[in-house]
Amino acid sequence: MKTSFTLSSTQFAFITAIRKTGGGKGLTPKNTCNGQSIGFTMLRDAALAAGYAAVPAWCMTPNRKVGRGTYSLPELFVADTDISVTVTKRGRPAGSKTKAKSAPAAAPAPAPVPQPAMAAAVAAAPATAMTTDAVVNMARSVTNGEADTFTPAVDGNYIPWGYHNEIKTIIKSGRFCPVFITGLSGNGKTTMVEQVCAQLKRECIRVNFTSQTDEDELLGGFRLIGGETVFVPGPVLVAMERGAVLLLDEIDLGTHLIMCLQSVLEGKGKYIPKIGKYVRPAEGFTIVATANTKGKGSDDGRFVGTNHMNEAFLDRFAFTYEQDYADPKVETRILSKYAESLGLSDDAFITNLVGWADLVRKSFKQNIVNEIITTRRLRDVLFAYSVLRCSKQTAVERCLARFDTDTKEAFMQFYTKVDADASNPNPAADAPAEPATTKAPF
Repeated sequence: MKTSFTLSSTQFAFITAIRKTGGGKGLTPKNTCNGQSIGFTMLRDAALAAGYAAVPAWCMTPNRKVGRGTYSLPELFVADTDISVTVTKRGRPAGSKTKAKSAPAAAPAPAPVPQPAMAAAVAAAPATAMTTDAVVNMARSVTNGEADTFTPAVDGNYIPWGYHNEIKTIIKSGRFCPVFITGLSGNGKTTMVEQVCAQLKRECIRVNFTSQTDEDELLGGFRLIGGETVFVPGPVLVAMERGAVLLLDEIDLGTHLIMCLQSVLEGKGKYIPKIGKYVRPAEGFTIVATANTKGKGSDDGRFVGTNHMNEAFLDRFAFTYEQDYADPKVETRILSKYAESLGLSDDAFITNLVGWADLVRKSFKQNIVNEIITTRRLRDVLFAYSVLRCSKQTAVERCLARFDTDTKEAFMQFYTKVDADASNPNPAADAPAEPATTKAPF
Protein backbone atom coordinates (compact mmCIF):
# COMPACT_ATOMS: atom_id res chain seq x y z
CA MET A 1 0.00 0.00 0.00
CA LYS A 2 1.37 3.40 -0.95
CA THR A 3 2.25 5.50 2.13
CA SER A 4 3.68 8.72 0.67
CA PHE A 5 1.90 11.18 -1.55
CA THR A 6 2.50 14.44 -3.43
CA LEU A 7 -0.26 17.05 -3.44
CA SER A 8 -0.57 20.68 -4.45
CA SER A 9 -1.08 23.20 -1.68
CA THR A 10 -4.75 23.55 -2.72
CA GLN A 11 -5.26 19.80 -2.56
CA PHE A 12 -3.52 19.58 0.81
CA ALA A 13 -5.73 22.40 2.11
CA PHE A 14 -8.82 20.42 1.16
CA ILE A 15 -7.51 17.24 2.79
CA THR A 16 -6.68 19.14 5.99
CA ALA A 17 -10.05 20.88 6.09
CA ILE A 18 -12.23 17.80 5.71
CA ARG A 19 -10.17 15.84 8.22
CA LYS A 20 -11.45 18.28 10.82
CA THR A 21 -15.10 17.95 9.83
CA GLY A 22 -15.16 14.45 8.39
CA GLY A 23 -15.31 12.58 11.68
CA GLY A 24 -18.77 13.91 12.40
CA LYS A 25 -19.85 12.79 8.92
CA GLY A 26 -18.57 9.26 9.38
CA LEU A 27 -15.44 9.89 7.35
CA THR A 28 -13.12 7.53 9.22
CA PRO A 29 -10.89 4.64 8.09
CA LYS A 30 -13.35 2.22 9.66
CA ASN A 31 -16.18 3.42 7.40
CA THR A 32 -14.17 3.40 4.20
CA CYS A 33 -13.10 0.58 1.91
CA ASN A 34 -9.72 -0.66 3.13
CA GLY A 35 -9.12 2.74 4.66
CA GLN A 36 -8.68 4.25 1.21
CA SER A 37 -11.88 4.34 -0.89
CA ILE A 38 -14.70 6.71 0.03
CA GLY A 39 -18.31 6.93 -1.09
CA PHE A 40 -19.18 10.19 -2.79
CA THR A 41 -22.06 11.07 -0.45
CA MET A 42 -19.81 10.83 2.61
CA LEU A 43 -17.11 12.87 0.89
CA ARG A 44 -19.57 15.51 -0.26
CA ASP A 45 -21.08 15.96 3.21
CA ALA A 46 -17.63 16.40 4.72
CA ALA A 47 -16.73 18.97 2.05
CA LEU A 48 -19.89 20.98 2.67
CA ALA A 49 -19.28 20.94 6.41
CA ALA A 50 -15.77 22.27 5.78
CA GLY A 51 -17.13 25.26 3.85
CA TYR A 52 -16.63 24.02 0.31
CA ALA A 53 -19.39 24.48 -2.28
CA ALA A 54 -18.64 21.10 -3.83
CA VAL A 55 -16.14 18.27 -3.93
CA PRO A 56 -13.12 19.43 -5.98
CA ALA A 57 -12.82 17.83 -9.40
CA TRP A 58 -9.39 16.33 -8.66
CA CYS A 59 -10.96 13.98 -6.11
CA MET A 60 -13.11 12.40 -8.83
CA THR A 61 -10.70 11.96 -11.73
CA PRO A 62 -11.03 8.66 -13.65
CA ASN A 63 -7.87 7.19 -12.12
CA ARG A 64 -9.36 7.67 -8.64
CA LYS A 65 -12.68 6.02 -9.41
CA VAL A 66 -12.77 2.48 -8.01
CA GLY A 67 -16.48 1.73 -8.29
CA ARG A 68 -19.87 3.28 -8.75
CA GLY A 69 -19.86 6.45 -6.66
CA THR A 70 -16.65 5.39 -4.89
CA TYR A 71 -13.29 7.13 -5.12
CA SER A 72 -9.80 6.36 -3.85
CA LEU A 73 -8.52 9.08 -1.52
CA PRO A 74 -5.92 7.41 0.75
CA GLU A 75 -4.23 10.78 1.45
CA LEU A 76 -6.92 11.36 4.06
CA PHE A 77 -5.62 8.63 6.33
CA VAL A 78 -1.85 9.14 6.42
CA ALA A 79 0.23 11.47 8.54
CA ASP A 80 1.13 14.93 7.29
CA THR A 81 4.78 13.95 7.25
CA ASP A 82 3.95 11.37 4.57
CA ILE A 83 2.63 14.05 2.22
CA SER A 84 4.84 16.25 0.07
CA VAL A 85 3.26 19.54 -0.96
CA THR A 86 4.17 21.02 -4.32
CA VAL A 87 4.56 24.79 -4.05
CA THR A 88 5.58 27.51 -6.48
CA LYS A 89 7.39 30.57 -5.20
CA ARG A 90 9.12 33.52 -6.83
CA GLY A 91 12.72 32.57 -7.60
CA ARG A 92 12.07 28.82 -7.31
CA PRO A 93 11.29 26.47 -10.15
CA ALA A 94 7.73 25.18 -10.52
CA GLY A 95 7.30 21.73 -9.05
CA SER A 96 9.79 22.14 -6.18
CA LYS A 97 8.77 20.14 -3.12
CA THR A 98 8.76 20.63 0.61
CA LYS A 99 7.36 18.62 3.47
CA ALA A 100 3.84 19.32 4.61
CA LYS A 101 4.95 20.58 8.02
CA SER A 102 6.85 23.46 6.41
CA ALA A 103 4.13 24.37 3.97
CA PRO A 104 1.30 26.34 5.59
CA ALA A 105 -2.06 24.91 4.72
CA ALA A 106 -4.29 27.28 2.77
CA ALA A 107 -7.62 28.17 4.29
CA PRO A 108 -10.63 26.28 2.94
CA ALA A 109 -11.90 27.90 -0.24
CA PRO A 110 -15.02 29.95 0.48
CA ALA A 111 -18.20 29.21 -1.38
CA PRO A 112 -18.49 31.34 -4.56
CA VAL A 113 -20.44 34.58 -4.27
CA PRO A 114 -23.50 34.68 -6.57
CA GLN A 115 -22.95 36.81 -9.68
CA PRO A 116 -25.35 37.88 -12.43
CA ALA A 117 -23.47 35.86 -15.03
CA MET A 118 -24.81 32.46 -15.95
CA ALA A 119 -21.74 30.44 -14.96
CA ALA A 120 -21.46 32.23 -11.63
CA ALA A 121 -25.10 31.61 -10.87
CA VAL A 122 -24.56 27.90 -11.35
CA ALA A 123 -21.32 27.85 -9.37
CA ALA A 124 -22.97 29.72 -6.49
CA ALA A 125 -25.43 26.89 -5.89
CA PRO A 126 -24.58 24.32 -3.21
CA ALA A 127 -23.57 20.88 -4.38
CA THR A 128 -26.75 19.30 -3.04
CA ALA A 129 -29.12 21.33 -5.18
CA MET A 130 -29.55 24.36 -7.35
CA THR A 131 -31.95 26.83 -5.81
CA THR A 132 -34.86 28.27 -7.74
CA ASP A 133 -33.27 31.72 -7.46
CA ALA A 134 -30.09 30.42 -9.06
CA VAL A 135 -32.09 28.98 -11.94
CA VAL A 136 -33.93 32.28 -12.42
CA ASN A 137 -30.71 34.29 -12.32
CA MET A 138 -29.10 31.92 -14.79
CA ALA A 139 -32.04 32.34 -17.17
CA ARG A 140 -32.07 36.13 -16.83
CA SER A 141 -28.41 36.34 -17.68
CA VAL A 142 -29.04 34.99 -21.17
CA THR A 143 -32.31 36.84 -21.77
CA ASN A 144 -31.32 40.36 -20.73
CA GLY A 145 -33.25 40.21 -17.47
CA GLU A 146 -36.53 38.81 -18.78
CA ALA A 147 -38.47 37.60 -15.74
CA ASP A 148 -40.76 35.06 -17.40
CA THR A 149 -37.99 33.32 -19.29
CA PHE A 150 -39.77 29.99 -19.60
CA THR A 151 -43.14 31.43 -20.66
CA PRO A 152 -43.53 31.22 -24.47
CA ALA A 153 -44.25 34.38 -26.40
CA VAL A 154 -47.75 34.79 -27.80
CA ASP A 155 -47.86 34.19 -31.56
CA GLY A 156 -50.30 36.65 -33.09
CA ASN A 157 -50.69 34.37 -36.13
CA TYR A 158 -51.79 31.33 -34.14
CA ILE A 159 -55.29 29.99 -34.82
CA PRO A 160 -56.71 27.67 -32.09
CA TRP A 161 -58.14 24.46 -33.52
CA GLY A 162 -58.27 20.71 -32.96
CA TYR A 163 -57.51 19.70 -29.37
CA HIS A 164 -56.45 23.20 -28.32
CA ASN A 165 -59.33 23.68 -25.88
CA GLU A 166 -58.87 20.31 -24.18
CA ILE A 167 -55.13 20.82 -23.74
CA LYS A 168 -55.88 24.29 -22.38
CA THR A 169 -58.40 22.86 -19.90
CA ILE A 170 -55.88 20.30 -18.63
CA ILE A 171 -53.06 22.81 -18.16
CA LYS A 172 -55.35 25.45 -16.69
CA SER A 173 -56.63 22.98 -14.08
CA GLY A 174 -53.19 22.87 -12.47
CA ARG A 175 -53.58 19.13 -11.96
CA PHE A 176 -50.99 16.59 -12.96
CA CYS A 177 -52.18 14.88 -16.14
CA PRO A 178 -49.53 13.60 -18.57
CA VAL A 179 -50.80 13.48 -22.16
CA PHE A 180 -49.35 12.12 -25.41
CA ILE A 181 -50.02 13.90 -28.72
CA THR A 182 -49.23 11.97 -31.88
CA GLY A 183 -49.58 12.94 -35.52
CA LEU A 184 -47.74 13.50 -38.79
CA SER A 185 -45.12 16.23 -38.96
CA GLY A 186 -45.87 19.89 -39.46
CA ASN A 187 -49.45 19.92 -38.20
CA GLY A 188 -48.89 22.15 -35.17
CA LYS A 189 -48.64 19.73 -32.21
CA THR A 190 -45.77 21.51 -30.48
CA THR A 191 -47.04 24.97 -31.42
CA MET A 192 -50.42 24.17 -29.86
CA VAL A 193 -48.87 23.28 -26.49
CA GLU A 194 -46.60 26.33 -26.48
CA GLN A 195 -49.41 28.70 -27.40
CA VAL A 196 -51.72 27.28 -24.74
CA CYS A 197 -48.98 28.01 -22.20
CA ALA A 198 -48.47 31.46 -23.69
CA GLN A 199 -52.17 32.28 -23.37
CA LEU A 200 -52.28 31.00 -19.79
CA LYS A 201 -48.96 32.68 -18.95
CA ARG A 202 -47.63 29.30 -17.85
CA GLU A 203 -43.97 28.39 -17.97
CA CYS A 204 -43.16 25.70 -20.53
CA ILE A 205 -39.81 23.91 -20.60
CA ARG A 206 -39.23 22.04 -23.85
CA VAL A 207 -36.89 19.07 -24.26
CA ASN A 208 -36.09 17.84 -27.77
CA PHE A 209 -35.35 14.12 -27.72
CA THR A 210 -32.68 12.26 -29.66
CA SER A 211 -31.24 8.76 -29.43
CA GLN A 212 -28.58 10.23 -27.11
CA THR A 213 -31.00 11.72 -24.57
CA ASP A 214 -30.28 10.14 -21.20
CA GLU A 215 -30.64 10.61 -17.44
CA ASP A 216 -27.76 13.07 -17.26
CA GLU A 217 -29.34 15.36 -19.87
CA LEU A 218 -32.86 15.08 -18.45
CA LEU A 219 -32.24 15.17 -14.71
CA GLY A 220 -28.88 16.90 -14.53
CA GLY A 221 -25.34 16.04 -13.52
CA PHE A 222 -22.06 17.34 -12.26
CA ARG A 223 -20.36 20.01 -14.32
CA LEU A 224 -16.97 21.63 -13.91
CA ILE A 225 -17.65 25.35 -13.47
CA GLY A 226 -15.16 27.88 -12.22
CA GLY A 227 -12.77 25.17 -11.12
CA GLU A 228 -15.40 23.48 -8.95
CA THR A 229 -17.58 20.47 -9.64
CA VAL A 230 -21.21 21.39 -9.02
CA PHE A 231 -24.51 19.68 -9.70
CA VAL A 232 -26.51 21.44 -12.42
CA PRO A 233 -30.17 20.35 -12.62
CA GLY A 234 -31.61 19.23 -15.95
CA PRO A 235 -34.84 20.52 -17.52
CA VAL A 236 -37.00 17.89 -15.82
CA LEU A 237 -35.93 18.92 -12.32
CA VAL A 238 -36.23 22.61 -13.18
CA ALA A 239 -39.77 22.09 -14.49
CA MET A 240 -40.74 20.06 -11.41
CA GLU A 241 -39.43 22.62 -8.94
CA ARG A 242 -41.01 25.56 -10.81
CA GLY A 243 -44.38 23.87 -11.38
CA ALA A 244 -43.97 24.34 -15.12
CA VAL A 245 -45.31 22.40 -18.10
CA LEU A 246 -42.68 19.92 -19.26
CA LEU A 247 -42.91 19.50 -23.06
CA LEU A 248 -41.22 16.28 -24.18
CA ASP A 249 -40.89 16.94 -27.91
CA GLU A 250 -40.38 14.09 -30.41
CA ILE A 251 -40.28 11.66 -27.49
CA ASP A 252 -40.42 8.61 -29.77
CA LEU A 253 -36.81 9.33 -30.78
CA GLY A 254 -35.73 8.43 -27.24
CA THR A 255 -34.40 5.02 -26.19
CA HIS A 256 -34.59 2.93 -23.03
CA LEU A 257 -32.37 5.58 -21.42
CA ILE A 258 -35.44 7.76 -20.80
CA MET A 259 -36.97 5.17 -18.48
CA CYS A 260 -35.51 7.27 -15.67
CA LEU A 261 -38.72 9.34 -16.00
CA GLN A 262 -41.04 6.58 -14.77
CA SER A 263 -41.77 8.06 -11.34
CA VAL A 264 -41.94 11.58 -12.83
CA LEU A 265 -44.68 10.38 -15.19
CA GLU A 266 -46.59 9.15 -12.15
CA GLY A 267 -46.61 12.62 -10.66
CA LYS A 268 -44.33 11.55 -7.85
CA GLY A 269 -41.01 12.95 -6.83
CA LYS A 270 -37.66 11.74 -8.06
CA TYR A 271 -34.74 10.69 -5.89
CA ILE A 272 -31.44 11.93 -7.31
CA PRO A 273 -28.64 9.63 -6.05
CA LYS A 274 -25.96 12.00 -7.33
CA ILE A 275 -26.86 14.61 -4.72
CA GLY A 276 -28.81 12.54 -2.21
CA LYS A 277 -31.90 14.67 -2.64
CA TYR A 278 -35.56 13.86 -3.27
CA VAL A 279 -37.15 16.38 -5.65
CA ARG A 280 -40.92 16.74 -5.45
CA PRO A 281 -43.02 18.43 -8.16
CA ALA A 282 -44.49 21.82 -7.30
CA GLU A 283 -48.17 22.55 -7.81
CA GLY A 284 -49.08 22.97 -11.47
CA PHE A 285 -46.40 20.65 -12.83
CA THR A 286 -47.57 18.45 -15.69
CA ILE A 287 -46.20 16.74 -18.79
CA VAL A 288 -47.13 16.87 -22.47
CA ALA A 289 -45.31 14.63 -24.97
CA THR A 290 -45.41 14.96 -28.76
CA ALA A 291 -44.43 12.34 -31.32
CA ASN A 292 -44.90 11.39 -34.97
CA THR A 293 -45.74 7.80 -34.01
CA LYS A 294 -47.54 6.07 -31.16
CA GLY A 295 -44.30 4.71 -29.81
CA LYS A 296 -44.22 1.68 -32.08
CA GLY A 297 -41.64 2.92 -34.56
CA SER A 298 -42.06 3.88 -38.20
CA ASP A 299 -42.53 0.83 -40.44
CA ASP A 300 -42.49 2.86 -43.66
CA GLY A 301 -39.20 4.54 -42.74
CA ARG A 302 -40.64 8.05 -43.00
CA PHE A 303 -39.64 8.90 -39.43
CA VAL A 304 -36.17 7.47 -39.24
CA GLY A 305 -34.85 7.08 -35.72
CA THR A 306 -38.19 6.59 -33.99
CA ASN A 307 -38.20 3.63 -31.64
CA HIS A 308 -40.44 1.01 -30.13
CA MET A 309 -41.07 2.52 -26.72
CA ASN A 310 -41.48 0.59 -23.49
CA GLU A 311 -45.14 -0.30 -22.91
CA ALA A 312 -44.92 0.48 -19.19
CA PHE A 313 -43.57 3.92 -20.07
CA LEU A 314 -46.38 4.65 -22.57
CA ASP A 315 -49.03 3.39 -20.16
CA ARG A 316 -48.21 6.20 -17.75
CA PHE A 317 -49.72 8.80 -20.09
CA ALA A 318 -53.36 9.40 -19.11
CA PHE A 319 -54.62 10.42 -22.57
CA THR A 320 -53.43 10.10 -26.14
CA TYR A 321 -54.52 12.61 -28.79
CA GLU A 322 -54.29 11.70 -32.48
CA GLN A 323 -53.91 15.00 -34.31
CA ASP A 324 -54.51 15.12 -38.06
CA TYR A 325 -53.99 18.12 -40.31
CA ALA A 326 -56.51 20.91 -39.99
CA ASP A 327 -59.55 20.70 -42.27
CA PRO A 328 -59.56 23.01 -45.33
CA LYS A 329 -61.62 25.75 -43.65
CA VAL A 330 -59.35 25.96 -40.62
CA GLU A 331 -56.21 25.70 -42.73
CA THR A 332 -57.45 28.59 -44.88
CA ARG A 333 -57.79 30.71 -41.74
CA ILE A 334 -54.28 29.69 -40.61
CA LEU A 335 -52.72 30.66 -43.94
CA SER A 336 -54.74 33.86 -44.27
CA LYS A 337 -53.58 35.03 -40.86
CA TYR A 338 -49.98 34.22 -41.72
CA ALA A 339 -50.21 35.90 -45.15
CA GLU A 340 -51.52 39.02 -43.47
CA SER A 341 -48.41 39.16 -41.26
CA LEU A 342 -46.29 38.98 -44.45
CA GLY A 343 -48.19 41.81 -46.08
CA LEU A 344 -49.78 39.49 -48.64
CA SER A 345 -53.38 39.66 -49.80
CA ASP A 346 -54.19 36.88 -52.25
CA ASP A 347 -57.19 34.80 -51.24
CA ALA A 348 -57.16 32.88 -54.54
CA PHE A 349 -53.57 31.72 -53.99
CA ILE A 350 -54.37 30.59 -50.44
CA THR A 351 -57.46 28.73 -51.66
CA ASN A 352 -55.36 26.96 -54.29
CA LEU A 353 -52.67 26.01 -51.76
CA VAL A 354 -55.24 24.54 -49.37
CA GLY A 355 -56.97 22.63 -52.16
CA TRP A 356 -53.62 21.32 -53.39
CA ALA A 357 -52.60 20.10 -49.92
CA ASP A 358 -55.97 18.40 -49.45
CA LEU A 359 -55.60 16.61 -52.80
CA VAL A 360 -52.09 15.41 -51.94
CA ARG A 361 -53.16 14.18 -48.49
CA LYS A 362 -56.05 12.18 -49.91
CA SER A 363 -53.67 10.65 -52.44
CA PHE A 364 -51.24 9.84 -49.64
CA LYS A 365 -53.91 7.97 -47.68
CA GLN A 366 -54.73 5.99 -50.84
CA ASN A 367 -51.03 5.12 -51.30
CA ILE A 368 -50.86 7.01 -54.59
CA VAL A 369 -47.96 9.13 -53.34
CA ASN A 370 -45.44 8.41 -50.57
CA GLU A 371 -45.01 11.96 -49.28
CA ILE A 372 -47.33 14.61 -47.93
CA ILE A 373 -47.75 18.39 -47.90
CA THR A 374 -47.77 19.74 -44.35
CA THR A 375 -49.26 22.95 -43.02
CA ARG A 376 -45.71 24.09 -42.31
CA ARG A 377 -44.81 23.63 -46.00
CA LEU A 378 -47.79 25.70 -47.12
CA ARG A 379 -46.56 28.51 -44.89
CA ASP A 380 -43.10 28.09 -46.42
CA VAL A 381 -44.61 28.62 -49.87
CA LEU A 382 -46.20 31.88 -48.75
CA PHE A 383 -42.92 32.94 -47.17
CA ALA A 384 -40.99 32.18 -50.38
CA TYR A 385 -43.58 34.07 -52.43
CA SER A 386 -43.19 37.08 -50.17
CA VAL A 387 -39.38 37.07 -49.88
CA LEU A 388 -38.35 36.03 -53.40
CA ARG A 389 -41.04 38.10 -55.13
CA CYS A 390 -41.33 35.39 -57.71
CA SER A 391 -44.21 33.70 -59.48
CA LYS A 392 -46.49 31.43 -57.48
CA GLN A 393 -45.24 28.43 -59.43
CA THR A 394 -41.64 29.30 -58.57
CA ALA A 395 -42.53 29.68 -54.88
CA VAL A 396 -44.13 26.23 -54.92
CA GLU A 397 -41.16 24.71 -56.75
CA ARG A 398 -38.65 26.13 -54.27
CA CYS A 399 -40.51 24.46 -51.42
CA LEU A 400 -40.77 21.12 -53.24
CA ALA A 401 -37.08 20.85 -54.11
CA ARG A 402 -36.32 18.72 -51.05
CA PHE A 403 -38.37 15.81 -52.45
CA ASP A 404 -37.03 13.32 -55.00
CA THR A 405 -37.62 14.09 -58.70
CA ASP A 406 -40.65 11.82 -59.17
CA THR A 407 -42.41 13.11 -56.06
CA LYS A 408 -41.66 16.72 -56.95
CA GLU A 409 -43.07 16.30 -60.45
CA ALA A 410 -46.17 14.53 -59.13
CA PHE A 411 -46.81 17.31 -56.61
CA MET A 412 -46.42 19.98 -59.31
CA GLN A 413 -48.92 18.15 -61.48
CA PHE A 414 -51.35 18.12 -58.56
CA TYR A 415 -50.84 21.86 -58.13
CA THR A 416 -51.52 22.66 -61.78
CA LYS A 417 -54.84 20.85 -61.42
CA VAL A 418 -56.01 23.33 -58.80
CA ASP A 419 -54.27 26.42 -60.23
CA ALA A 420 -54.78 26.79 -63.97
CA ASP A 421 -52.46 29.82 -64.12
CA ALA A 422 -49.58 28.07 -62.35
CA SER A 423 -47.43 27.97 -65.49
CA ASN A 424 -47.61 31.75 -65.98
CA PRO A 425 -44.69 32.60 -68.31
CA ASN A 426 -44.28 36.06 -66.74
CA PRO A 427 -42.88 35.62 -63.19
CA ALA A 428 -43.53 39.25 -62.29
CA ALA A 429 -47.17 39.10 -63.33
CA ASP A 430 -48.37 37.43 -60.14
CA ALA A 431 -45.56 38.43 -57.76
CA PRO A 432 -46.45 40.47 -54.66
CA ALA A 433 -47.16 44.07 -55.58
CA GLU A 434 -45.16 45.66 -52.76
CA PRO A 435 -42.21 44.50 -50.62
CA ALA A 436 -43.51 43.02 -47.39
CA THR A 437 -42.06 42.99 -43.92
CA THR A 438 -41.37 39.28 -43.58
CA LYS A 439 -41.50 37.03 -40.60
CA ALA A 440 -39.80 33.66 -40.23
CA PRO A 441 -42.08 30.76 -41.21
CA PHE A 442 -43.59 28.31 -38.72
